[in-house]
Amino acid sequence: MSLLAELTHRCPLSCPYCSNPVELERKAQELSTEDWLRVLEEAAELGILQVHFSGGEPMARPDLYTLISHAHKLNLYTNLITSGVLITPQTMKRLDESGLDHVQLSFQDTDGPEADRLSDFPQVQPRKLEAARLITQAGIPLTLNFVLQKANISRMPAMFALARQLDAQRVEMAHTQYYGWALKNRAALLPSRTQLEEASRYVAAEETKGGLAIDYVTPDYYAERPKPCMGGWGQRFLNISPSGHVLPCHAAETIPSLTFDNVRDHSLGHIWYHSRAFTLFRGTDWMPEPCASCARKEIDWGGCRCQALALLGDASQTDPVCSLSPHRHLIDEAIAEAERTDEQVFIYRRMSQNTR
Repeated sequence: MSLLAELTHRCPLSCPYCSNPVELERKAQELSTEDWLRVLEEAAELGILQVHFSGGEPMARPDLYTLISHAHKLNLYTNLITSGVLITPQTMKRLDESGLDHVQLSFQDTDGPEADRLSDFPQVQPRKLEAARLITQAGIPLTLNFVLQKANISRMPAMFALARQLDAQRVEMAHTQYYGWALKNRAALLPSRTQLEEASRYVAAEETKGGLAIDYVTPDYYAERPKPCMGGWGQRFLNISPSGHVLPCHAAETIPSLTFDNVRDHSLGHIWYHSRAFTLFRGTDWMPEPCASCARKEIDWGGCRCQALALLGDASQTDPVCSLSPHRHLIDEAIAEAERTDEQVFIYRRMSQNTR
């Protein structure tokens, strides 16, 4: 159904919860404009409906407007996922003229100094607010993305208020997902159960007001059952990395036993239907116990393969988030560690890629 086109890993921000790989791809490795144009045509032929242009910061690519325009001509729904710091009146005009359908604008926080701390970028908040103004002025539908973690949950009401103030149609309140840099900083980011309950109350209260679509993504560490990986591994979604590797999910390259085909060597259709990376965990035949005999196996599809790899070292195991997993204690220990860790302590931070 959808393609996440990661145009680049370059980004002027260096957020400590970034889910991009720890080893980022350099500019010299990125697909050319011609490669991306061909990939978009193959995506349309494959039946893909939506293309989400992401990164890094996708606006670091000067050919972004060409790619959006080409996708628009192919009747693909186009969405730009951006930090907004490179949006100016001039670039906004070009985005509008290219036929862009929607923008997801990410915010670190509503508090300016805290947003600066999280992004490692001075005065980031005024630039985002100006970007939001330009987007709505152009008449392009706007979603605000907030990444929730233990330091900002108490400001969720202010986040909702900001979304309404900026005339956003939708707001995504997504708790940090613990891959890449976020996993390294998990203890400083993972909220307590009390904070999670507080967050859920804020969402419920806001939903009673109406007029704002809310997409609330909870941290699965507190769940009894795991989330389905992208609606099921290799079933509805594919991701193309800046260098052209085609992935079943955003974090799949963390699985060292898998080799991912490249769009420089194979068509998108061939990769989707025939590559080992897509067929290995597709469906239910691969599942171990307790997944194999579980009544939910075609609901959660065994959970997240990358989480199993990150926490157990084996992507073929049951997601340890599941209460039926023999390794659930690892999740409980992570929660306990987070309870003891101050949210101001970020041990690791993704290096800025704006000059590479």
